[in-house]
Parts: sequence; structure tokens; C-alpha cells
Amino acid sequence: MMSRSCFLSALFLVFCLSPVAEVIEGQTAADAGAAAQPVSKTEQWREGLAAWRAQREQQIAAPGGPLTLVGMEWLKPGFNKVGSGADNEIRLRAEVPEHIGMLTVSGKVVQLLAPAGGFPAELEIDGEPAREGPLTVVGKPSTIAWHGLTMTVVSRGGRFALLAKDANAAKRTEFKGLKWYAPDPHLRVIAEWVPFKPAHIEQIPTAAGPALGLTAPGFAEFVLDDKAYTLEPVMEDPAGKTLFFILRDETSTTTTYETGRYLHTGLPDKGLDEAGYLTLDFNELENPPCAYTTYATCPLAPEQNRLGVALEAGEERYSH
Repeated sequence: MMSRSCFLSALFLVFCLSPVAEVIEGQTAADAGAAAQPVSKTEQWREGLAAWRAQREQQIAAPGGPLTLVGMEWLKPGFNKVGSGADNEIRLRAEVPEHIGMLTVSGKVVQLLAPAGGFPAELEIDGEPAREGPLTVVGKPSTIAWHGLTMTVVSRGGRFALLAKDANAAKRTEFKGLKWYAPDPHLRVIAEWVPFKPAHIEQIPTAAGPALGLTAPGFAEFVLDDKAYTLEPVMEDPAGKTLFFILRDETSTTTTYETGRYLHTGLPDKGLDEAGYLTLDFNELENPPCAYTTYATCPLAPEQNRLGVALEAGEERYSH
């Protein structure tokens, strides 16, 4: 078996996928009498990337995906009537009852109260018949559902917002797939991980206005076409196993989403607190939810993650 070719510099490792075929141990041909067929590392990677992209499209088109978002309304302190009727503070543009209920905001507590005449028939909270009381906002939010419509209250920058999703939204039912750059092994690199000691909170700007305070555990250094770059990830869940890179590159002015794209990776090989390495596969760059709906609140690339290079890989600009 031949080894992979890698470029080694004083600071970085750049990962190069070798075109040399390597036989996968234990593989058998379709014909039991035929010899085992060689499978290259490049082909393995292409197959894995194709599977990841197919899963990505399924997530976008899912009943709870971003194409189903039909509303995002900020809640004001006190009472917020919800429904399709014109007399509601939060008016839903969907085929729902005129009055669904009232959301009350008092400090950090959000409660659901019944409208005059009671909750509509078949209105549910987390799969059970609707009842009055406080809603879960932090962690896994309570889900209010009526037929294909679901609503959750989320916290954004110290404020509460109601997100409404309609599984029958036209954007979802008319979805025709995503557009991708051709796979490019050159844009899959090994980066050196440099931890912050200690980690700090980074204020990440958002499309909705309020910044998000997210943990920044370190930064990644990598070389591309003989030039060095750095990217600083944050963690959506401080106890999680995924790094979240929010970045913008030169393609944002032409072929990719204008505010930037996202990349999720695993943790560095020696963990977050030690110097090590991690893989950045820019072929897995994806659009933020804001690329599919005007009702999302998307984190934007911080200044240090705005790259002066065109990363012609991953998901291209979404066309409806």
C-alpha cells in the first residue's frame, strides 16, 4: 500500500489526497471468482462527500427545515395574541385558526394562555393536547403544533421570538435541490490547531441585529496555494463535539451566498486545549438558513474570518 503525499511546513500540514489506488482490506468483487477491486482514497472521499451532500439536501427539504419558515416575530413584554386574524399582535400568514392563543412575556418566563373560547381543536404542545402554562425556551424549546404548522419560542440576544414553520409552504413543496461546486480534493486541508488559553467569549454579529456571545476555543492555521490563512471557530454548544466556522470568502460577491457560509468540523486530534491538527474540508461549506428564508436569524462572519481568497467549493448560492 502506498502512503499519502503530504506537504509539511514549519507551521502547517496541507493534506493532499493521493490519486494512487489503495486496496481496501476485506473488499470482494461482485463476482466471487473475480479479484478484489482496488478503491482509491480519492474515490472513498468522493463517495463520502456525495453521501454528505445528499443528507444536506434532505435536511433542507425536511418538514422542519428552513424552507418551511413562514414567520419570525419578536415578542414584546406582556401579552402577544397569535393567530391568522387581523386583531392579533402576531399575525400568521398560514391556513390556521383566527386565534391560536396568547403568549405572555414576564422577565425570562414565556407562558401560553388560551384565547377566549379556548384553544382550537387539535392544537398540541409537544405532542399532547394544548394546555396553559410556561413554555420551555432554553435547550429543546416547546413545540406548539396545529396540523402542518409548528411554532417555537426561542431566545435571541436577550429577546424572545416566535418562529413559525409550515410543512406545506410553497418553498418546500417546490424545492428542486441545491447547487454545488464540483468536488475538489485540493480544498481539503489539514490545519494546525492553536488553542486560546483560556478560551474567551466572541461576540458574533447576526442578521437580526443582536450579537451572540459564543465560546471561541482557539484558531486554525492552514496553507492554501503557498499562502497562510487563519480561521477562528466558535462552539454552538460549549460541551459539544463540533467546531462551528462562520466565514466569508471572495466568492460571496459572485457565486455563493453574500453574507458568507458555514463549516462544521470535528474537534482537533488532541482536543481543544492542546496544540494539534484538524481537517478543514471546504467542499462541505454550506449556506446559512438566511439563504433560504427571510425569517432566520443567522450568525455572520466576524472580521477575522473574512478571507481574501476564493474558495470555489461547497454549496453555491441558492436559487429559488
